[in-house]
Amino acid sequence: MTDFSRLPYRPCVGIMLFNRDGLVWVGQRIAKWDKDVSANMWQMPQGGIDKGETPRDAAFRELAEEIGTARATIVAETDGWLTYDLPAEALGIALKGRYRGQKQKWFAMRFEGEDDDIDIAPEVGEKPEFDRWKWVFIDDLADLVVPFKRQVYEQVVKAFRPYAATR
Repeated sequence: MTDFSRLPYRPCVGIMLFNRDGLVWVGQRIAKWDKDVSANMWQMPQGGIDKGETPRDAAFRELAEEIGTARATIVAETDGWLTYDLPAEALGIALKGRYRGQKQKWFAMRFEGEDDDIDIAPEVGEKPEFDRWKWVFIDDLADLVVPFKRQVYEQVVKAFRPYAATR
């Protein structure tokens, strides 16, 4: 039996993308393994940091890969790294089985494009990350995400609330 607590966290970035109305972009994730099914399958763009890449560079690359545009400006970033552990049923499966969870550097970005600039269809040969997307109020985020990421989302909401619209 593998001791998953000895596995490292995967270095990753996350992006809270705000439109000009202060709403936050979320995409509905496509399930990646059998038990990866939940009503809470929405998330903000995120992804791994490649070797030799800075977190800022990774954030723009992930934005372009996942939503088809990098028309954004960084307005803030978290002071440190936020971590989450994968649920037991995902250990050894998710993240290619090599990590216990992720440590994430989060960026608040202002979207400088139009909704038509967003294209969640991936490049030829790539797998899609999302099957649909929408803009939401910041206070709705924690209820949309899978439970094991909720604590991180609550921390990101607290950090980036000054850039958000309120009801």
